Amino acid sequence: MEQAKQGTLDLDARMSEAIRRTAPGTALRHALDMIIAGHLGAIICVGDSDAVLAAGNDGFPLNISFTANRLFELSKMDGAIVVDRELTQILRANFHLNPDGSLPTSETGMRHRTAARMSLLTDAMVISVSERRQVVSIYVGGRSHQLRSIPEVMTVANQLLVSMQATRQAIDRNLIRLTSIELDNHVVMSDIVKVFSLFELLLYSDSALRGCIEELGREGRNVEMQRQGIVGDADEEYTLMIRDYAKDSSPEAARAIRERLANLAAKQALSSSTVSRALGLEEYKEDTVVMPLGLRTLSRISVVREGIAERIVDEYGSLRELMDDLKKSDSENPARVEDLGVNEPTILMDSLYRLWGKK
Repeated sequence: MEQAKQGTLDLDARMSEAIRRTAPGTALRHALDMIIAGHLGAIICVGDSDAVLAAGNDGFPLNISFTANRLFELSKMDGAIVVDRELTQILRANFHLNPDGSLPTSETGMRHRTAARMSLLTDAMVISVSERRQVVSIYVGGRSHQLRSIPEVMTVANQLLVSMQATRQAIDRNLIRLTSIELDNHVVMSDIVKVFSLFELLLYSDSALRGCIEELGREGRNVEMQRQGIVGDADEEYTLMIRDYAKDSSPEAARAIRERLANLAAKQALSSSTVSRALGLEEYKEDTVVMPLGLRTLSRISVVREGIAERIVDEYGSLRELMDDLKKSDSENPARVEDLGVNEPTILMDSLYRLWGKK
């Protein structure tokens, strides 16, 4: 199971690299655009050159410097073009590929079937350009990705940005409410599920948007800035919230829970039962009151420096106990937080009451 998971991650990374290498602004993409504009077809094998050359025959040995114009001109010939991994040399043109015909593929066209099988047989990135349909497909490890035009990708990116902006606003509103009811000790499991669902929606859309940005290459810089402005510190806030409510509040456990929740959210809407099980709180129902540690809330307060929030929750166990101690403290009975590294307990108390909406 672990090896299969690692294999999927490696394949994802290889495909991401392939998409970046064919993004607008690269020499390879410029060549592909010229091939499409010239109504030509082509198969281009990039990398793992020894294995590629061993899987074919004939062709013209070239060993010339790679340029977009040369790749375009060579695509006018039949057969495949073989390029080194670094995209510095064109090794061979008019090369006849003979991949094992028993390798599985769902492709139908001869050129795409050959490209898919070559990507299974070797570690090369194989690019197939359909002369009839004017479609460019990238193959890595048998997986395919069809390149889209800049306007097509920008349309999807803009739709995702609008959706993410609305989701982020909903998260911010719900977190303000959550902080208040945390300080009231009135949080129930359904409150947590609602916020977790919003975080999962935001992060799912963010993953899709980052895929668009990869495809856009240098044309995606403005989209990336907008993405960063919307996502902000959502990743950190989500992790702290999970740690607040999980039975095991360690960072390692939080990472495992996030992965579990992401897998659940990809298949179905999160529910109180699925979230409670992921948090290690199997017996909790929709209306069960849940006590937060307060890591997320404390991390938002300026006098609580990095690493201090963990000490506070270890000492007090809940935000209300912390507030009770701060409220009764005076010069004769200083608050315990001073020993934990909080130099201004009064500012801490005022900040908590302001977040509570009571002051």
